[in-house]
Amino acid sequence: MSTTTLKLPEALKERITSAAETAGKSPHAFMVDAIAAQTALAERRAAFVSAAHTAEQEVAEYGLVYDADEVFSYLHDKLKGKRAKRPKTVKL
Repeated sequence: MSTTTLKLPEALKERITSAAETAGKSPHAFMVDAIAAQTALAERRAAFVSAAHTAEQEVAEYGLVYDADEVFSYLHDKLKGKRAKRPKTVKL
């Protein structure tokens, strides 16, 4: 494991210490968890944006989409346990 030094404003350091105590963690463990959570969030956001770009390219290439009202009706029926007709793709 490598060492990294962070310069924190005193007020933030006090907030971290207080939050860590409340969470039953050391300030170090609290900061490691916070950095890991923010890193995971950034990675998920990047994956979401990438998937959106891929979907946009597929629509541009094939021109096939689903009608939102049909999708919502399908999901609504499925969630209620009803038999639901899958929506069909339509050409733009």
